[in-house]
Amino acid sequence: MKIYFEASIRGGRGEQSIQAEIISLLSHHGQVLTEHVGDASLTSVGENKASEHIFERDVAWLEEADAVVAEVTMPSLGVGYEIAKAESLQKKILCVYRPSDDRHLSAMIDGNPALTTQQYAQVGDLKQIFDKFFKR
Repeated sequence: MKIYFEASIRGGRGEQSIQAEIISLLSHHGQVLTEHVGDASLTSVGENKASEHIFERDVAWLEEADAVVAEVTMPSLGVGYEIAKAESLQKKILCVYRPSDDRHLSAMIDGNPALTTQQYAQVGDLKQIFDKFFKR
C-alpha cells in the first residue's frame, strides 16, 4: 500500500510534531510517499526546490498512491488542491482533524461524500481510525 500523506507546510508548521507522529502511525499500513512533511527541519518556507519540481513530483506521487490521508486541522491551499486532485484521480481519501472553538472544518471537505472525515482529540486516537480506514 502506498500512502500519500498531506498536511500544511507553507500554510504553517505549528502541527509538525503531530504530522511526524501521524506519519509513524501510517507507516504501519504501508509506504508513506511523503515522509518529508513531518521533517522538523522543514519550515513554512517549504523545500529548497523549484515550485514546478514540487508540483510535478507531488502530482506523480498522488497518481502512484493507493490512498490519501490529509491532516486538515490547519487550513492550507496546497492541501485543498491535493485533496481535489486525489478525488479526480478516484483515490481513497481520509481527512482527519482536531476540532476547536476557533477553527472549523471547511464545508467543502466536510460536505463532500467522496471523502471520509474523522475527528480526533489526540494522535493516539488515529490508530483505530487508520485501522478501520485501511481495512475497507
